[in-house]
Amino acid sequence: MPTATDALITLDDIHAARVRIAAAAVRTGIYRLDPQRMRAAGFAVADGAPEIWLKAENEQPIGSFKLRGAYNKIASLTPDELKRGVITYSSGNHAQGVAYAARALGAKAVIVMPESAPRIKREATVALGGEVVLVGPASTERKQKAEELVAQHGYVMIPPYDDEFIIAGQATCGLEITEQAPDADLVLSPVSGGGLLSGISTAVKLAGAKAQVWGCEPELAADAFESFRTKKLVEWQGSQTTRTIADGLRTQSLGERNFAHILKFTDGIVTVTEEEILEATRVMLLATDIVPEPSGAVTLAAALFHAAALPPAKQIVAVVSGGNIDPALKEELLTALA
Repeated sequence: MPTATDALITLDDIHAARVRIAAAAVRTGIYRLDPQRMRAAGFAVADGAPEIWLKAENEQPIGSFKLRGAYNKIASLTPDELKRGVITYSSGNHAQGVAYAARALGAKAVIVMPESAPRIKREATVALGGEVVLVGPASTERKQKAEELVAQHGYVMIPPYDDEFIIAGQATCGLEITEQAPDADLVLSPVSGGGLLSGISTAVKLAGAKAQVWGCEPELAADAFESFRTKKLVEWQGSQTTRTIADGLRTQSLGERNFAHILKFTDGIVTVTEEEILEATRVMLLATDIVPEPSGAVTLAAALFHAAALPPAKQIVAVVSGGNIDPALKEELLTALA
């Protein structure tokens, strides 16, 4: 764990990140989930249910929030560091963020990915100029291989979440939420390694917003839930976390810096089932113009199915962290509804 002398990011850090990433990341939209469209699609909505607003991070150029942190980190490097090239380890979306940012800033990018990563994410990473190295399914395998390549070639590591520049970059999403939905009572963020949740919760609280911030995680990969509950950083086995359909949320442990921010600024973490994730994905496919990947649907799953575990709220913002859904899964979900 970080020591007491390790500084958490500040509001100034987040504002600096916003300026740094302005050339690449967009200010994503926030859209109300229309109860009439939900009812027309066959989903029951109770009278008096809270408003749900969807923060559409799938609108980023790479289809995911990950561009925010990756670009902020790589744009902070010196010219000499950029010449060495960058490397990261990722199941897909951070891979694309690093490849995109490295290409924009003139650096070589090497990405260590699991063989189990969706083909759409692997192909997109290569299309963005990333050199992909494949390893086994566990997140620890990816990290170990990346560290080996750093030692061999001198690349600069771009961590997927456990880094102050990554956290500050992801926090810009939270800053936008406070401006776009100032009356929100509750903000829901997916959580895996903790980059997005730590950033959003830090930004919301430092900006003085009234909303509580909760993380949302699959039951089958609930290491963050356990860590938050016990206030002790725990790690799950890769054989456990890879069971979830939410491939972007299979990280085995929160990052240390992320955990420190989460303990200080996050109000709670809730878990959702695989069936609820798929149902929330269906809701968005049928009742909105947003196409989510399962990892991005966990927040809506929490809002729809776990109101009793969440604090009372009149207005909820559910962050849709990405839209890089496997086309076969999308077709399967839509076919099942035909």
